[in-house]
Amino acid sequence: QVQLVESGGGLVQAGGSLRLSCAASGIRFSSNYMAWYRQAPGKQRELAAGITSGGSTNYADSVKGRFTISRDAAKNTVYLQMNNLKPEDTAVYYCKAVGSYIYWGQGTQVTVSS
Repeated sequence: QVQLVESGGGLVQAGGSLRLSCAASGIRFSSNYMAWYRQAPGKQRELAAGITSGGSTNYADSVKGRFTISRDAAKNTVYLQMNNLKPEDTAVYYCKAVGSYIYWGQGTQVTVSS
């Protein structure tokens, strides 16, 4: 059974930081592209950051320089370090695994107050 379990969301003031974690099980984590998407109220889900099995990363322009995605193969976990958070970062953040199949986590709420 495949599971992607996100954690680390919460309420933070603008300028603050949060670190999201996504623990994966039931997949070949080392061979999967992993990504964080986010969906704000009334908006489409969008890519925030992604990381390949080899460690190459890509970011949305809106988060470049503030967010860092990383992965730990020993823990089957992908992280999203979010610094200098802004109110417009408020969204539900979802973990996505792309391999032979695509899997999504259940999401974790991030709320940034001004």
